Amino acid sequence: MRPDDWYSLADLDAFLTRAGAFLRSRPALHTVPLTVTEGLRTRGAGHYGGEAPYFGVLERDGTVRAAYFCTPPFELYVTALAPEEADALAVHLADLGRPLAGVNGEAATAAAVAEAWQRHTGGTAAEHERHRLYRLGTLTEPGPVPKGGPRVAEEADRRQLERWHDEFTQAVGAGAAVPADQWADARLSYGGVTFWEDTDGTPLSMAGVTPMVAGQVRVAPVYTPAHLRGRGYAGAVTAEVSRAALAAGAQEVLLFTDLANPTSNALYQRIGYRPVADFTVYGFTGA
Repeated sequence: MRPDDWYSLADLDAFLTRAGAFLRSRPALHTVPLTVTEGLRTRGAGHYGGEAPYFGVLERDGTVRAAYFCTPPFELYVTALAPEEADALAVHLADLGRPLAGVNGEAATAAAVAEAWQRHTGGTAAEHERHRLYRLGTLTEPGPVPKGGPRVAEEADRRQLERWHDEFTQAVGAGAAVPADQWADARLSYGGVTFWEDTDGTPLSMAGVTPMVAGQVRVAPVYTPAHLRGRGYAGAVTAEVSRAALAAGAQEVLLFTDLANPTSNALYQRIGYRPVADFTVYGFTGA
């Protein structure tokens, strides 16, 4: 395994031409690169940050074996790798000379890249987050249906969406991938957020979905204000958007959970979601 089996690409179209079939071959495990590249394709190269994104592929014997992308200032995201491939990637990335905030990927892959990055650069890596990817099996109502019902968010709901977007990112302790107004623009363009609202029309909870790409849709985000939690709204609205995704033709409906939150992990399993794989985010410093 040689570092020069990795190829860096600056152009999205070139990346998708080269890696698109590979990404679509495993749509569940590749949900993040599929949805992020779709966002870049439809919303522009600056959608996820001020700096230009960059991409890469691992190619041997004319076949793409793995891929990565980075939308600075966020962590590099990489598909599953063998240990020797992770080692070669670390050398490849160090040779690029780009500042690297960290790595995100399937748990074993992210750990291997983080270890190799430290070994080759002298920097340090620290685990920041652990997530679990779930796939919907048989959809099941999570319990007694709470009062109210679902409604797809519309333009008149923009302020509500922006406010809850910011509250959600603060609650999970993560930086927003895009500003609230841009996020609202994107989601409103395809009906990508559903509210669970009270009988008087007051929104109580929300669940979003990504656009369908390669037959997969990912539920994200799910948010209920703190004072309204524990009443079944999140479960009800998640079940609703999951049902709608299936009705729209999604072959796989997915979501990520924070492994540090047992409540959400238990809730989604009651609805019918089943574990697929664990993912880890590492932050890099000092290289």
